[in-house]
Amino acid sequence: MTAEESVLAPALRDEVLRRFGFSHPPAADLDGLRAVYRAWCRNIPFDNLNKVIALRTAAPGLLPGIQATVFFETWLRDGTGATCWPSANAIYWLLRSLGFDARRVAAHMQDAGFFNHGTVIVRLGGREWLVDSSRHTDVPMLLDRGGFLNDDAAFFAEIEYEERDNEAGTYILWVATPREGSYMPCRIFPAEVPYEYFVERFEATRERSPFNSRLYVGRNREREKVIVIGNMRHVVSARGIESRELSREEFTGVLQADFQLSESVLQRWGAAGGLDLAFGEYTGPSFPPQERKPPSRLQHK
Repeated sequence: MTAEESVLAPALRDEVLRRFGFSHPPAADLDGLRAVYRAWCRNIPFDNLNKVIALRTAAPGLLPGIQATVFFETWLRDGTGATCWPSANAIYWLLRSLGFDARRVAAHMQDAGFFNHGTVIVRLGGREWLVDSSRHTDVPMLLDRGGFLNDDAAFFAEIEYEERDNEAGTYILWVATPREGSYMPCRIFPAEVPYEYFVERFEATRERSPFNSRLYVGRNREREKVIVIGNMRHVVSARGIESRELSREEFTGVLQADFQLSESVLQRWGAAGGLDLAFGEYTGPSFPPQERKPPSRLQHK
């Protein structure tokens, strides 16, 4: 199965920018990139609601959101984002529509040894910046052989460069997890990949993915990151990590308040069994615990 790729219509792009808070399109420079990416992280969640609905209802066709136009129309209507492959494709097309030299690339999340993550690199003035639509680093991350660090307590992220024998070097994006002192690596391969590869990899997640059952939704707010995994709500800020278990009675209200999700999509998700899955035992794939740490945190071993 394939999905037709098309550029964003100017009217749709402008409506997305308006919802982001822009009165006019930003310039295609570093300040503009920082502004657009920060607005993305503060407005568009990483979530699996529509994917769970599609899988649980055996919806026909491709998994939802891989076409950028559909992704943004759905966000404007329901407040939902998506998982990495569709959200990366969407931010790619948004940036391209604004004149940025963006390209889609693939990565090994958890340094798992296979391509299980899609992301985007932007080239500006001879330098390259990672704008990851799902890790929500809040600022573009410079891909530099000397490394790059965003040491913000809420949005910690770090770039590490690693030479590889007989092949091009790779970059590792490190982010903090909702567990104190735990970090997740994502190995970025800078070579461009086509849209068809994103479609293929996203469809392959039907069979194996951490995001096919239990709820995952997260996005940034001013000075904090809010993440709900299953029925646990985590807030990461300068105060540390505050976690609490949500009750069934408050669950949908919290999702609406934290992420501005529509009542309609939450009803569809609940009817597909999403609420029961959020309170059930996780049954998806898991990765071994990471004992490695990013370079800036090695002294804390």
